[in-house]
Parts: sequence; C-alpha cells; structure tokens
Amino acid sequence: MSRVVIVGDGPGGLSAALLLAKNGVEVSVVGQDTTPMHHAHLYNYLGAPDIDGSAFQRLAREQVAGQGARLVDGEVTALEVSHDTVAVTSSAGSFDADYVVLAGGKAAQALATQLGVTDGDRVPVDQEMRTSLERVYAIGRLVRPERSQAIISAGAGATVALDILSREAGKDVHDWDTPPEG
Repeated sequence: MSRVVIVGDGPGGLSAALLLAKNGVEVSVVGQDTTPMHHAHLYNYLGAPDIDGSAFQRLAREQVAGQGARLVDGEVTALEVSHDTVAVTSSAGSFDADYVVLAGGKAAQALATQLGVTDGDRVPVDQEMRTSLERVYAIGRLVRPERSQAIISAGAGATVALDILSREAGKDVHDWDTPPEG
C-alpha cells in the first residue's frame, strides 16, 4: 500500500485525501485547520449551493476521516525527497511517504521554496499537478495564486489522487462509485 502525506487541509488537500483513502492508500493530512475557507461563504460550489466555509470544512474533514485518512494537527517543517521516498518532518512527528502533496498555505510555500520547485511566487506543475521533483505534487494557491477558488482546488486534489492511483496500479484508474442496489 502506498503512503501519501498531504501538507494542507483545505479543499484541495482534503479532496486528494478523500479519493486516496477510499481507494486503500494510507493518507496523512497535516494541517492546522486554518484554511481561508473559514473566512468564506460558498454560493458557487457544485452540490453545495449555499454553505458557510467553516461548515464546509467540518463536513469535508468528517468525510475524509470517515474514509480512513488520518488528520494530523501540526505543521510540516521539512521534506527530504529521495529516489523512492519522501521523509516528512512535522511538529507532530516524522513520517515516511511515497508521495507528498503540497496543498497550500504559507508552510507549503516555504517547503516548495526549500525544495527548489518554485518559480517566483508559484509552483509550476504539469497537467497532473506534478512538480519538477519526482513524488512531489502541488495544488491550490501554490499553483494559481492569482486565480484561487475552492472548487478548482478540490478538482486539482482529485487530479493528484487519480495520478497517484494510476501510477501505483501501472494503468489508468477511474474512480466511479455506483449506487447501492435495491
């Protein structure tokens, strides 16, 4: 089973965590629930026509934890990327991961700078949200600082999750849920 550490617990990080966890990946989301979503009210999020940002965050965190992802209250302070693993150091302990997702916030920006994957105030990525470092992804404001939006970040998180699942399976993976019979 692959292991993923997600740095940041806003819509992008939680979206990636949800899809990965429900597909059997060991996921740790490291954050302090200080996302800008707590200062937002969503009128334009598909499926949630009118919801307070803090209520959205609470529901999203519960959904992700319900799928088995581990929500870690802390801040990642260092990353060390090698050929086959990522060593993660945080205020809540250390983790080894197969992949890391930088999902926004000042801490993630500092880590991206430390890793040398920034270009000015943004992190360049390919269409699967991969940075120039193998096993390191970036989403949200790190990638689109001037055009940030919750549903775009969530979609980017889903893109990352499907890419990791596909890489691990050695073939394209789709995440389709079917309704229960009956």
